[in-house]
Amino acid sequence: MGVRLPSKPASDLWDVLISDGRVASIEAHDPRAPRLSHLPGVLDASGCLLAPSLCHAHIHLDKCFLLQDPKFADLQIEQGDFAEALTLTQKAKARFEEDDLLRRGRQLIEESIRYGVTAMRAFVEVDADVGFKCLDAGIKLKREFEARCHVQICAFAQLPLFSGPDGGETIRELMSEAVTREGVDVLGSTPYVESKQEGTQRNVEWIASLALKHDKFLDLHMDYHLDKTKEPFVWEAFKILKEKRWVEDKGKMITLGHCTRLTHFDDGDWSKLREAIGDLPVSFVGLPTSDLFMMRTEEDVRGSLNIPKLIQKHELHGALAVNNVGNAFTPHGSCDPLAIASLGIGLYQTGTKAGAELLYGCISGRAKAAIGLPSAKLEIAEGDPADFVLFDNKGPEWRSRRGLAEVVYDPPNLRKTVKNGHITTD
Repeated sequence: MGVRLPSKPASDLWDVLISDGRVASIEAHDPRAPRLSHLPGVLDASGCLLAPSLCHAHIHLDKCFLLQDPKFADLQIEQGDFAEALTLTQKAKARFEEDDLLRRGRQLIEESIRYGVTAMRAFVEVDADVGFKCLDAGIKLKREFEARCHVQICAFAQLPLFSGPDGGETIRELMSEAVTREGVDVLGSTPYVESKQEGTQRNVEWIASLALKHDKFLDLHMDYHLDKTKEPFVWEAFKILKEKRWVEDKGKMITLGHCTRLTHFDDGDWSKLREAIGDLPVSFVGLPTSDLFMMRTEEDVRGSLNIPKLIQKHELHGALAVNNVGNAFTPHGSCDPLAIASLGIGLYQTGTKAGAELLYGCISGRAKAAIGLPSAKLEIAEGDPADFVLFDNKGPEWRSRRGLAEVVYDPPNLRKTVKNGHITTD
């Protein structure tokens, strides 16, 4: 009771009634009415902002906190480039065991929930080195946190599906088994790691066919470079997906991560891309902390997709996400999606109130839509799922965050997370 809502005047307070995990009613708060905070199930919000919960549209569950975990303390960054990140990660993966996978993954989910996250797409790698270790740990964590966070597991082929010593046969066999595991929601791959263009094409063809066959979401790490001399593979990818009759066969959401090569697109390219997508259910996910660290150079300052512009100007679907936490691909940052939105203020020069609210949507409702979940609007309405974050106000009144823009400009540390109408944080 007594909350501020994103779509209402900042001076107004509201009482939100929740029943069976959904918003049952929203009524104007009467300050003269008796305070009921002493009753079970009643929270006196004291003017705090209640907003739609946050979502990780793209986060790696198995590779988190490698730079902090004592087990991997010897694997520290010295060069800070992509090749070294791959090498360090492969060395770490050779040591992965269930205990550290569960310990690190559990910490990531716990911290994410404290920041306001109620849903996430969690990538876990499948290959000859780790087998199903990462996948099994991810599924265990999915079940463990079921009541507090929707953990969507993506069985992920980071390594080539058609290159390597055995032509990728081993990893294809493993992925074919992984997709049948209960708890796997998504199939993902990295077409750009193939050694030849033919392999890149076969990668998309194979993983898309497998996703269609088993009715899974599809998530592709695509065009992760800034080389203007290389034709973006996204054109061929959409052609393949249409040839697979993705729309006709009712394929699920297709999510494309990174796509840094597209930062060189002009308006004509974006118009052509929108036409190439057509009816395909596609969403792009920008991963600025990783992209800027791995891709941006003195010669090329682009680095990461301008997701707000992609949405507003080019009328495409997009979201922002954390990607990695505490490893050689992204040594900086935290599990807080709101930190990514705040970064976007300067990165995309999106400092208006409307721009900040759009950035919030990119880590909330638009992020949920990008992974195929019902998309929550910035407004909270009757009938909506009761998945919220309450931004606590412990400071002076003038420092309280009364709207989404203020939250994005200056993310508060104190938050309460609500999932299905139940507070999931202390």
